[in-house]
Amino acid sequence: MSEEEKNTTIYVIGHCNPDTDSICSAIAYADLKRKLTGKRYKAKRAGQVNSETKFVLQHFGVNPPGYLPDVRAQVKDIEIRKIQGIDRNMSIRRAWEKMKDNSVVTLPVVESDNQLIGLITIGDITKSYMNVYDNKILSTAKTPIVNILDTLQGELVAGNPDKIIDSGKALIAAANPDLMENYIEENDIVILGNRYESQLCAIEMNAKCIIVCDGAPVSRTITKLAQDKDCTIIKTPYDTYTVARLVNQSMPISHFMKQDNLITFTTENFIDDIRAVMAKKRHRDFPIVDKKTGEFIGMISRRNLLEAKRKQLILMDHSERSQAVDGLEDAEILEIIDHHRIGSIETMNPVYFRNQPLGCTSTIVFQMFEENNIPIEKDIAGLLCSAILSDTLVFRSPTCTPVDEMAAKKLAEIAGIEIEEYAKEMFTAGSNLLSKSPEEIFYQDFKKFTANDLTFGVGQITAMNQDELEKIKDKLLPYMEKAFKDHGVDMLFFMLTNILQESTELIYQGNGAKEVVANAFNVSNPDEKVILEGVVSRKKQLIPPLMMTLQQDNN
Repeated sequence: MSEEEKNTTIYVIGHCNPDTDSICSAIAYADLKRKLTGKRYKAKRAGQVNSETKFVLQHFGVNPPGYLPDVRAQVKDIEIRKIQGIDRNMSIRRAWEKMKDNSVVTLPVVESDNQLIGLITIGDITKSYMNVYDNKILSTAKTPIVNILDTLQGELVAGNPDKIIDSGKALIAAANPDLMENYIEENDIVILGNRYESQLCAIEMNAKCIIVCDGAPVSRTITKLAQDKDCTIIKTPYDTYTVARLVNQSMPISHFMKQDNLITFTTENFIDDIRAVMAKKRHRDFPIVDKKTGEFIGMISRRNLLEAKRKQLILMDHSERSQAVDGLEDAEILEIIDHHRIGSIETMNPVYFRNQPLGCTSTIVFQMFEENNIPIEKDIAGLLCSAILSDTLVFRSPTCTPVDEMAAKKLAEIAGIEIEEYAKEMFTAGSNLLSKSPEEIFYQDFKKFTANDLTFGVGQITAMNQDELEKIKDKLLPYMEKAFKDHGVDMLFFMLTNILQESTELIYQGNGAKEVVANAFNVSNPDEKVILEGVVSRKKQLIPPLMMTLQQDNN
């Protein structure tokens, strides 16, 4: 296995309004794939965890999968160029050398806690060389003495290297001492040679710093006088011309860096979004910071966007595009494991597709554990069993097959649960909806479908108590109109299913919905609701008649 394969995470994810099967099958299948391949498979969810699923996860001590609402490529999916941030007091000469050594044109400037405070570019350094500054630029830039020492390869003869040049001008002492007295002022920086008289004059005129060129010796008398006058003496091997040319390169980058209105991105930003921002800016590189802490992480450029890797996905319990996570068209689908009708998802390449006419996707996952002789751990067995009991309504649903029932009983034995007793607890936890808002109830288990050019949505809740269903219906009826408008579908249906009575009360919204229900289920003059005896399965008993009716009406 290559290093890239080891570091690539493959997400196993169900539909966008996840039920217990969608969540549990994703967790179990990710576990199976990790054991089979050694690669990084991670279960994710595309929506909120409902009450029933929360009960199941808590019962078996399993954390819910992380939320992944959009699978478009993000900054974290591309190569971020790692580069160490530099201090604001670094000289422009050192910054230039660092750029050359790292083959970059932009350096991040950070504080001690790695917080980004600015950017210095090769263009900024070029301007610092080419612009004509006045002779006070070193003090204006607040240049550290240590920078001058470093830039001039100097030796500190007297003074404190931690001092900052914050006043005075820089000049070359080319005249005799008598004339020097006319233009040297307090706190000036004086560049001079080995003449004792010039050195003495500069110190007596209260210069802040004298730079002695050509490696000329400095007498003890001059050194002592400088110390008494708090004047810094730097000795450099360079000649006067070279010193005059180099000294401006000791200025700190803080004087030239960009620090206002910095354009930064986080690892969570989507490539599509930042591409538009980059197109409007002339910057070549853009800094990446941590979304939570603000710490600097690295740099990216436009070229990096071309190398963005699509997220790799395994889809569980669905193959309808309308039910899938957002951004699916920008992701790479590797596998689809499902037990519903084959839907509208298209793939760029051939994929592993396993679709079986069973009551639950988790039954398929159970089969794959057995086919590969992989032992099923207790918590995984509990999740798979719970999903089967949920999807088959404890074997009462017409979608249930002998294979589902056999799998659930084997898994219950491994998990150490008694099916009827555990199922009652699970459904009770899942149907405790009276305290929830209409929106929470509506989206507990909601899916979209397409028939020809028509799109319709179907939600479902199950309960073991008819009184509870009646109260839930009173909440849902006013909300249906809002949900219908929000989704922009042609029709909306919602199933209120009584598990014990094995019946469903169907409520609906949308032009033509009444006629579709009447034709699909041979009901005369239905109002806003209809009782469907013996109907408990959305997949097998509701969707097929609706699909057939809609397709006939559209022909």
